[in-house]
Amino acid sequence: KATPKAVRHLFLIRHGQYNQSGESDSKHYLTEIGRKQAAFTGERLKLLQINWDKMIKSTLLRAQETGTIISTSLPQVTVENCSLLEEGAPIPPEPPIGHWKPEKHQFFQDGARIEAAFRKYFHRASPDQTKDSYTLLVCHANVIRYFVCRSLQFPPEAWLRISLNHASITWITIGPTGRVVLRTLGDSGHIPPDYVTCR
Repeated sequence: KATPKAVRHLFLIRHGQYNQSGESDSKHYLTEIGRKQAAFTGERLKLLQINWDKMIKSTLLRAQETGTIISTSLPQVTVENCSLLEEGAPIPPEPPIGHWKPEKHQFFQDGARIEAAFRKYFHRASPDQTKDSYTLLVCHANVIRYFVCRSLQFPPEAWLRISLNHASITWITIGPTGRVVLRTLGDSGHIPPDYVTCR
C-alpha cells in the first residue's frame, strides 16, 4: 500500500483593512492602509524564498484585492479563486459574544460551506505527491480561526477566542502521518507598527 511521504504547507493570509461602511461586497474595498499591509505581506512572503505551488483567493473583493497586491511580489505563482473561502459564521462561538448574533440559519449555511473548505484543503499529501507543497490561502479571520481550531482538533466553538491582525500570516503544516503543526499564528511582525490593525 502506497503511503504519503510529502509535507503540505498551508499559509493562511487574512485580507488587509477594508472599508466597512459599505452595504455590499463591491463597497468593501481595501483602505489605503489595507493596501500597504498587503504589500508588506507580499514582500515578506517573497523573502521566504519558497517555491509556492499556488495562491487560492476567496471571491470576496477584499481578499481578491489583497491577493492581487501580494501577486506583484510573487508574479510566478498561479492564482485560483474559491467561493468556499468567503467570510461567514462558522459555528456558534463559546462563550457567546453579546454584540455579534447571526441568525441560526446563517450558522447552518456558512458553517457547512466553511467546513467544506476545511475538508477540501486540510488533508495529508496523496501518496503520488513526491515533494513538499506550499499553498497560499487568502481569506478571512473567521475562516482562518475555524481552520486553526479544526486542524489542531481543538473544540471549533473556541474560534472567536483568537484574534488576527489584517494581512497576518498563519502557517500550518500537515505531515505524511497526518500530524498537524501550527508554525505561526497571525504573524504580523513584518508590518510596521503604525500600519498594524485588527478591525
